[in-house]
Amino acid sequence: MRKRTLLLAATLTTGLLTTLPATTAAAAPSGLSGDFNGDGYRDLAIGAPLAKVSGKSGAGYVAVVYGTASGLDTAKRQVYSQATAGVPGTPASFDYFGDRLTTGDLDDDGYTDIVVGVHGEGAASAGGSGVITVLWGGATGIKGSSNITSPLPGNRQELGWSIATGDFDGDGDTDLAAANLASPELNIFNGPISRKGKATSRVGIDTLTQTGINTDKIVAGEVNGDGRTDLLVMGQEETASGYPTRSVLYTGSATGLKKGKKVAGGYTATIADIDKDGYGDIVTGNFLEKSAEAPHGGLGGAITLTYGAAGGLSTRTPVRITQDTAGVPDTAEKGDGFGFSLSSGDTNGDGYADIAVGIENESIGSARKAGIVVVLRGSSAGLTGPGARSFSQNTAGVPGAAESLDFFGSAVQLTDVNADGRAELVASAVNENTGDGAVWTFRSTASGLTASGSKTFGSTTLGGPSGDAYFGDVLAN
Repeated sequence: MRKRTLLLAATLTTGLLTTLPATTAAAAPSGLSGDFNGDGYRDLAIGAPLAKVSGKSGAGYVAVVYGTASGLDTAKRQVYSQATAGVPGTPASFDYFGDRLTTGDLDDDGYTDIVVGVHGEGAASAGGSGVITVLWGGATGIKGSSNITSPLPGNRQELGWSIATGDFDGDGDTDLAAANLASPELNIFNGPISRKGKATSRVGIDTLTQTGINTDKIVAGEVNGDGRTDLLVMGQEETASGYPTRSVLYTGSATGLKKGKKVAGGYTATIADIDKDGYGDIVTGNFLEKSAEAPHGGLGGAITLTYGAAGGLSTRTPVRITQDTAGVPDTAEKGDGFGFSLSSGDTNGDGYADIAVGIENESIGSARKAGIVVVLRGSSAGLTGPGARSFSQNTAGVPGAAESLDFFGSAVQLTDVNADGRAELVASAVNENTGDGAVWTFRSTASGLTASGSKTFGSTTLGGPSGDAYFGDVLAN
């Protein structure tokens, strides 16, 4: 399913985006995943793909906010677009810079880099469309940028439609996986990748032929505990009865990714060890009603938990969870969008991964599609309804107020930005202020997340432009 951002027009009126310097980090980088400046705190990249840049609607930009002992510090930020000095390309309408984001240390220097899939970039002279831009991490924050230049697939159609990083062959270097709407549908750029954009090698995988699935989204994670990153390939399969959602787990090996077993289909996913057995579990989200094309959906949407094991997938029966599951806040209603966004992290430091579920179409009173976020707790028994928490703009202590069409929960991220061993919640409402978009942060405690002390900020807080930008459409670290 194509993302909503491809169907909307932007009206933001701004020119060149200003790059704002970050504070200097320690000389030796932390090596911590998600730490762009190496100071030992995870940072956050925020996509605003519909922003008008240099007069071009939908050109898009990426904002970076740095973590500290007190959490995300909006005074320590940078803003990047194709109008920023050093970033390849020039702003063009509907490039959607920032619509696809992932992170990883591509050049093995100890600093996490930001990868931007600019799938709308036209590059016919280079053999197709879509480029992949890397914003390189460094001691003072993001410094320098380049496109992946070689080796590229011969047939490119919106290369970078979905992107993910991981060590798929277990050699210690970070690799980059990128979906392509032409064959090969999956390209693995083997690391390390130089700051000139040259990968060590590229492997093309024809996932459509291998699985029958049109690759729409890829999600990386460690499932079988062998130390190599696995990759969930999600999309739709053409059948006589329609186009049902399907997923297939590709498992990492010494020779790269190998096709594995089918997993519940959906449109988003996250991989984490929910039951603390040493294997990553797969949670897929299908925000649609159950139907022939959405067999793993449910009334108001559903998520499915598939357990990991040494062989890749456990023989345990997958578990489907909706808002009608005992203990889950609220009730399932048609069109809620339960599972529109997903993220995993340990919010209370007990060693079990918890799951944040965005329900962006949830109505609150008379506010239609205001949106909420529910956080489900991990345990030895898997995900549990009891102990789940719900947050919205109407929750006491949360800044703002729930309004129709805010879409709070359109993106979620669980991440430990203050290095206290517990993941905080970051959630966005992309239509806040009628398309401007905004982001909220929630603190974590020993008993889990709390609305007390929560904060919000938007594009202008970071020195970016105001207007219809869909700020917060994507969150990554």
